[in-house]
Amino acid sequence: MAEKKIGRRSFLKRAAVGVAASSVFGPVYAQTARRVRWRMATSWPKSLDTIYGAAQVVGKRVAELTGGRFTIEVHPAGELAKPLEILQAVQKGTVEIGHTAAYYYTKLHPAFAFPTALPFGLTARQQNAWLEHGGGTDLLNKELFDAYGVLGFPAGNTSLQMGGWFRFPVDRATDFRGLRMRIPGLGGEVMRRIGVKTVTLPASEILPALESGRIDATEWVGPYDDEKLGFYKVATYYYYPGWWEPGTTLHALVNRRAFEKLPREYQQALISATREANAWALAAYDQKNPEALARLLSYGVQLRPFPRDFLKLTFREAENLYAELAAKDATYRTIFNHWNKDRTLLFRWFSTNEASYADFAFRLF
Repeated sequence: MAEKKIGRRSFLKRAAVGVAASSVFGPVYAQTARRVRWRMATSWPKSLDTIYGAAQVVGKRVAELTGGRFTIEVHPAGELAKPLEILQAVQKGTVEIGHTAAYYYTKLHPAFAFPTALPFGLTARQQNAWLEHGGGTDLLNKELFDAYGVLGFPAGNTSLQMGGWFRFPVDRATDFRGLRMRIPGLGGEVMRRIGVKTVTLPASEILPALESGRIDATEWVGPYDDEKLGFYKVATYYYYPGWWEPGTTLHALVNRRAFEKLPREYQQALISATREANAWALAAYDQKNPEALARLLSYGVQLRPFPRDFLKLTFREAENLYAELAAKDATYRTIFNHWNKDRTLLFRWFSTNEASYADFAFRLF
């Protein structure tokens, strides 16, 4: 029998029935609802309290919304699964839920970039618009996640990331040739196309790789996390913007069969918790990054913009990559066409109003 595919919006519609019922039969339900205990594997160390904190928000709110009858025990990277193998752990049912960045799995399928971020793609607000109101989450669950036996729910956003840390200056596009850099996802593929030697490493392995000379540069998130990881102690040139991750979304990946076994009220609680984590992480980074950047500059970090010719080159390579992937793979093409239509509309609107305001007001301080 074919298993039913369920998207986020249909979950919410079905859950609304449960909410109406619980308003009448709440006390009875609270007494009879079964207890459920899940484990969450994450890609993050506990020291990164914002990105790991988003996973904790999910667990905390689920427990609060269900009176402690549905609990999710959150584990840091490496305890239940390798940090770059969270998808596989959830798919196999080793854990019921994971918190990770879907673009870690682009080697399995390039479309895994869409849930997280694409080069010269959507900003945080635009990404949320596409996922929540543009049909992106339903599309991804139907066309991508379902094939791996999981469901994906946005559960954290880092906003526009920094371009990363370099041990030496990169003042023109040709300076990137032969550079060894830690960078995942399709951003890494674009970098390879211009001559960069790329690797994907979890947070715990990046600083040792910089110190040993295995890599010359790395990107991670932004000032707050980067300071915690100590990159400035080895690589003092800090570049911006992170064009490959303009609105990076983290996801709660849920084993689909485990989800479907939950009472509807528990399903709704989980969806609500991921939404809260998504908003919580974005606000936390926006508040913490400015203060962290000021501290980094006081340490002697040199803040520099990427050279313009480099940005133009990588934009062209990114667009060429998208066209090639769309021509080769039907799943990628379906998602890309949907995403790109929204990108066009969102960029036109933001360039009309947001960009005009930012170009004037942000430069006053």
